[in-house]
Amino acid sequence: MNTSQSSLMDTPLARTLQKDICQGAASLGLDFSREQADLLTRYVLLLDKWNQAYNLTAIRDPGAMVFRHIIDSLSIVPHITGEAILDVGSGPGLPGVVLAIMYPDKKFTTLDSNGKKTRFMHQAKLDLHLDNLKVANARVESFKADALFDAITSRAFSSLVNMVDGTKHLLSPSGVYLAMKGLYPEEELKELMDRHDIELICCSPLKVPGTDGDRHLVILRNRH
Repeated sequence: MNTSQSSLMDTPLARTLQKDICQGAASLGLDFSREQADLLTRYVLLLDKWNQAYNLTAIRDPGAMVFRHIIDSLSIVPHITGEAILDVGSGPGLPGVVLAIMYPDKKFTTLDSNGKKTRFMHQAKLDLHLDNLKVANARVESFKADALFDAITSRAFSSLVNMVDGTKHLLSPSGVYLAMKGLYPEEELKELMDRHDIELICCSPLKVPGTDGDRHLVILRNRH
């Protein structure tokens, strides 16, 4: 960490954000290093800075970003499997950048069609030295990867049918879809099962401290 980054971390705002991140993660039963806590805090500070100019997220307050974005993304950490993970419709890097920080030994690709958001993710990759992260600016339907992915994540990315339709060419035969949703998506699941040979592994409620409303993680795989 360079001098300017060190001084940025030594501010009341940074200390408050880091405290909230650590407490939120602890309430999820997660344990991470001081370095990871620093990286998550710096990510929020960077997102707040860019958001003032480029409107990357509708959430303007960095304190609210911690719970609505960071802790929400951390809630699926225990469900991540495989070595190569694709995050589609990643926006400014949610949950992809957060997961890359939490799993430095896994390879993550974040994908978004919005140029401003992918430029921000490139900057986050550079500033946070995330060597395990690749950022792609493309529509998911046209995106081509060098190898298939073990898991594909999404957060507030269209419907389940659209997610599967757009990414089925990118998932390995044994891979899983991990879709973050609000309310239990009963109608979306019914539509998906009617149109695809997809198996629902589970739909787990997610308890995200500091946020209101229901959250669910839908885990799917192809039938064999």
